[in-house]
Amino acid sequence: MCRWLAYQGDPIYMDELVYKPEHSLIHQSIDARKAVTRVNADGFGLGWYTERDTPGIFHEVMPAWGDENLVSLTHHIRTHRFMAHVRSSTGATVSRSNCHPFVIGNWMFLHNGQIPEFDSVKFELERRLPEHLYLRQKGTTDSELIFLMMFKHGLLENPANAIQATFDEIKQQLNKKGIEDPFKASICLSDGENYWIARYSTDEFPPTVYMQQTEHNIVFASEPLDKASKWEVIPAQSLLYVVGKKCLLINCCELSLPFQLLYE
Repeated sequence: MCRWLAYQGDPIYMDELVYKPEHSLIHQSIDARKAVTRVNADGFGLGWYTERDTPGIFHEVMPAWGDENLVSLTHHIRTHRFMAHVRSSTGATVSRSNCHPFVIGNWMFLHNGQIPEFDSVKFELERRLPEHLYLRQKGTTDSELIFLMMFKHGLLENPANAIQATFDEIKQQLNKKGIEDPFKASICLSDGENYWIARYSTDEFPPTVYMQQTEHNIVFASEPLDKASKWEVIPAQSLLYVVGKKCLLINCCELSLPFQLLYE
């Protein structure tokens, strides 16, 4: 399983979260504490927003802990919203095109988890994509396919419904193939203004996502970045809609219900 973090708030240098905390994302790439796979060495990626129309992106296939370019980039880039990801492959090749986050236009997406027996359902899920989305696919991961499926299901009009519809379609195909292993997903999605954070699984054990909030910012991470600060676990089977530092919670199984205010 991969590890990731996302930040939104007052501008900071990215190394303040990627490197400096006692259990930073770089530390998690070597020694994850809340994942089946402790080492995440199959590439990494950064995505960040500035005043430009589209986000910046950096991918590399080296282990994150040994890349000097990453040290320099995170030390010098200051941003109000960014995502970072260290990868542990569940079968797809190690390549830049398979590293997160994935970007289309102003949308950015990353994922921890997996579609079980992906090779058995990949063809059916891909062939259901419209041609213009199928041709956007650059890599071979289930994660990128999930992102493209969200566009098919109306991401631009209603992200929450698109996320649920994508999860439902994946579950339907797994059921058709008789695949009983769970589909797991902790995802982070942004349009450059807001975040959507989902923690979901077809069993009772979705990948972990934690949140830390102050008056100046909000941070999401697969694991707490330190022991001194207060970190709250995001409830299982839930979707957070993050506007500024306000988070709205919805049950992933009841997306027709109104959002409930969880944090403010």
